[in-house]
Parts: sequence; structure tokens; C-alpha cells
Amino acid sequence: MSALAEFHFLRPGWLLALLPLGLIILGLLRRTDSSAPWRGLIAPHLLPHLLMTGETARASRGPVWLLAGVWCLAVLALAGPTWQRQALPFAEDRAALVIVLKVTPSMLAGDIQPSRLTRAVHKIGDLLARRPGALSGLVAYAGSAHRVMPLTRDGEIIRQFATELDPAIMPREGDAPGLALDLALDEFQRSNTGGSILLINDAMPADPDPALAARARQLGVSLHLLAVAAGPGVTPPPDSSPAPALDRRAMEDAARALGGSLTVVSVDDSDVDRLLGQFQRQLQVVAGEDSQWRDAGYALSWLVALGALTWFRRGWRVEAL
Repeated sequence: MSALAEFHFLRPGWLLALLPLGLIILGLLRRTDSSAPWRGLIAPHLLPHLLMTGETARASRGPVWLLAGVWCLAVLALAGPTWQRQALPFAEDRAALVIVLKVTPSMLAGDIQPSRLTRAVHKIGDLLARRPGALSGLVAYAGSAHRVMPLTRDGEIIRQFATELDPAIMPREGDAPGLALDLALDEFQRSNTGGSILLINDAMPADPDPALAARARQLGVSLHLLAVAAGPGVTPPPDSSPAPALDRRAMEDAARALGGSLTVVSVDDSDVDRLLGQFQRQLQVVAGEDSQWRDAGYALSWLVALGALTWFRRGWRVEAL
């Protein structure tokens, strides 16, 4: 919806203060009309030549028009013009992020240096560093899913726990992202908040459970995938753990089925920037009712103050009626 369609006044009652302005300006202009007292005493054809005209007359009315302009600006400012919404200060506190990390032998592959898992942990640290104080949690999975860290505002402790994850400590072999997503959604349901889930892995089944996407929508949670694997054109080092190359089409299909987005890991921060943009859009959705109209009247107050300063000029004053 356009800004023009959203435009309205927060306090429209103040617009009634414009009604007396016309009467006041009309009365002031009559007072500045120097010909009014002499019209019955001097012949009309002589009157224009005996009184001040032109620039002098217009200058005498300058303060009156300035008063009208400042009055209008002040009334508009008090009425509270607005056309944009803004999140309340506590809205960001309600937008959580649960990171779901795959911890399997394939994540030890070296096609992404130093390994898929190590790079994933680095990206987790980068994301948390860019979200200081925000609610975040961590879930790890292989053949089973486990809550490593519930929602917390301590991003450093999440990064430390993620650094210690290794396939050798996972109790069950396999690849069960559905269980991990269910566990992450449980975290949102338990905390009664919305936000985003970031699933970091190197492969996804092409047909994820559609119930996961439905449950996420119900809870106000968006799902995003970060693919940590190199394409078929990259040759892993000889000592790399065996792992299939990135199947981008399958990952895109999985992300689409989950109603989310796919981001492929990069050597720079472009992947982190893209993910943060996705999370920010979800923050606006979570804010929803926790938002308010931005009062643009405060900006007009500066113009009112500048107009009022001209009253200190000699001769620039308006006497009461």
C-alpha cells in the first residue's frame, strides 16, 4: 500500500484550530490596510497617491502571512501526520532465532575449507555477533535431534557449544532434519514467541513433511536453509571425508516445500547479510500488533521554531486585535 493511502492524522481534532485562523488573518489584514480610515475623507482618485503602496504595503503584511504559515505548521504538527509504522522498542526482543545444525560425518568434508562443520560454526558466530542481545537457541541433529541450548540472549555461550559439536558425540547415526525442526518449533511454542529457524546442513530430502511448514506458519515462524557444501565442480582434498556435492535443485525444492528460503554459504559475509535481511523481514511480521504509527509532527516542529525566530526581527510583530 502506498504512503499516500496510509496517510492520516493521529490527533485530527487539532485541525479544528485552523478554523479561527481565517478570521484572525482577515482582521489583521484590515488593520494593516492603511487606506481604510481615509476612504471617507479623501477623494478616491487621490487616495492611492497619498498612502504607501507597492513593496512598502506588502512588507507591512509580511508578519501577518508569516503568522498564518507558522500557525498552519503548528496545527499540522499537533495533529500528528503519519504514513509509516514503526516497531515498539520491545518488538525485537520477541523475534527469536533457533539455529538447527547438522552434525554428521558428511559435515566433516573438506570441499568447504577447513570443513563444512567448521565453516558452519564460523557462520553461526558471525550471525550471533550481528544480533547482540537477541534471543537465540541451538539444536543439533544427526539420526536424532537434541536441544543444545534453549533460547538465550548470551550469543557467546551458543557459539562455544557449537564449537564443541562433533559427529562422534551424536548418539544415533542418520539424517533426521524433520525431528530437529520439530524440536526447534517446540522451543518457539514453549516461549510463546515468533521468529526464524535457520537450518544449516549439506543436503535435504526433496519431500520434507508439509506439516512442518503448516506448524511454522501457525506459530509465526519462518524457515530458512543455509547450504554448507560445494558444487560438483569443486574437488575435495584427498584426506576429505566422503560426502556428496551440493545438490542445489534438491535444496531449493526443500526450501520451497518448507515455505522458506535457501542461501548457499559464501567465502565473504554476503550469505550472512542475506540471512539477516530474511530475519529482519520476519521481525516486522512478528512485530505486527506490537507496532505504532510514526508521528511525523516532530519534524514540523523545527519549521515552527524557525518561523518563530523571525519575530525577533525589528518591525516583525503582529499586534493583538
